[in-house]
Amino acid sequence: MDLDVLNMFVIAGGTLAIPILAFVASFLLWPSALIRIYYWYWRRALGMQVRYANYDDYQFCYSYRGRPGHRPSILMLHGFSAHKDMWLSIVKFLPKNLHLVCVDMPGHEGTTRSDLDDYSISGQAKRIHQFVECIKLNRRPFHLVGTSMGGNVAGVYAAQYPEDVCSLTLICPAGLPSTTDSKFIKQLRELQESKRIDRIPLIPSTPEEMADMLKLCSYVRFKVPQQILQGLVDVRIPHNEFYRKLFLEIVDEKSRHSLHENMSKIKAPTQVIWGKQDQVLDVSGASVLASAIPDCHVYILENCGHSVVVERPRKTANLILEFLALLHSIDNNKKQA
Repeated sequence: MDLDVLNMFVIAGGTLAIPILAFVASFLLWPSALIRIYYWYWRRALGMQVRYANYDDYQFCYSYRGRPGHRPSILMLHGFSAHKDMWLSIVKFLPKNLHLVCVDMPGHEGTTRSDLDDYSISGQAKRIHQFVECIKLNRRPFHLVGTSMGGNVAGVYAAQYPEDVCSLTLICPAGLPSTTDSKFIKQLRELQESKRIDRIPLIPSTPEEMADMLKLCSYVRFKVPQQILQGLVDVRIPHNEFYRKLFLEIVDEKSRHSLHENMSKIKAPTQVIWGKQDQVLDVSGASVLASAIPDCHVYILENCGHSVVVERPRKTANLILEFLALLHSIDNNKKQA
């Protein structure tokens, strides 16, 4: 074989080997780095851009796509210990001409974390209102979406700042009393009785605990490799002290039933989406909301757990779009009447 041709194959092989070896090394040695790269790539692929907004000395981190137009902007609030990128699975199925904003909740990811901050549900709602004012999102009323803890905050926000919100989607929200204890609530009670409240199931510190948390949150059984579980834990461990403080804050008497205490004040058209097999927050919460909020649209997803956004992203995106289309049609009919 000609020497030049041989050299070409050697160079080509070496060029391919470098990224492959880098991937393998990251997977085996630094799985947390691989997870960060994964989210970075997915954001770019979906056209989501990361920005920062400041309110006095407080910094909010958020991602967005599109610009405000004739249709309402959509603001998305994630759940406990998550981050803005958890919405990417739904963003994938939303039209690119919609203006989407996903913000890191107070103390999470790129948003300021301070020991002096108020992390109660009402305190978080006030912070989100500051964010909304920072980026002038409330020039026109927007559609607000929240899941779990973020659903609790979203409901309180809609009740406290009704002029900002034209419509609301709550996905298995926290903040409601339940006649049926979920598996998670039973676990918490057992931990309290044994005085082992430091072992909160939603705050894993080992790959095994991470696997247990995924089983608790999902009806679908994802087969997650050990290295990925380790990576997920590695990403979370530096923040676990904050997560414990935050968890105790949001289950405190001041915040535990915040949504329930505010739901009668919600005037915006409301959509509730809940996984029927939710083991974290019992699905009976949907009927509690339906009985208190006029013309509340409830959708119970079969074979789905608490992680609705991850388990059924296409269905969730379609339900939100159908709800917005219905509201738009109702508005047009009112104008023509």
